[in-house]
Amino acid sequence: QVQLVESGGGLVQPGGSLRLSCAASGSILSSNVMGWYRQAPEKQRELVARITRGGSTDTADSVKGRFTISRDNAKNTVYLQMNSLKPEDTAVYYCNAGVLLQQIGAYWGKGTPVTVSS
Repeated sequence: QVQLVESGGGLVQPGGSLRLSCAASGSILSSNVMGWYRQAPEKQRELVARITRGGSTDTADSVKGRFTISRDNAKNTVYLQMNSLKPEDTAVYYCNAGVLLQQIGAYWGKGTPVTVSS
């Protein structure tokens, strides 16, 4: 079992920045991969970025060059630094944890809303 607690969402103007955090507790093996997905209103949930304990990453093309994922293994915490935010980045961002990089993990956080608006 893995419990995930997100923080850092909020309202930001276009071009601004936000940093999301997600702390995991529980099984270390089951949180080998930690990442972020997002879901905008009336849209399907989509991958933003994910990272393994060893540092391998998988990032969506739509955010490459603007968003950076990182993790602190000692704290079992993953971060998403979001720069140059656009209105289309508005969504609820969900933390996810699992075992394999190319698979959606079994564990989800409750989500944190990000709104990009002037």
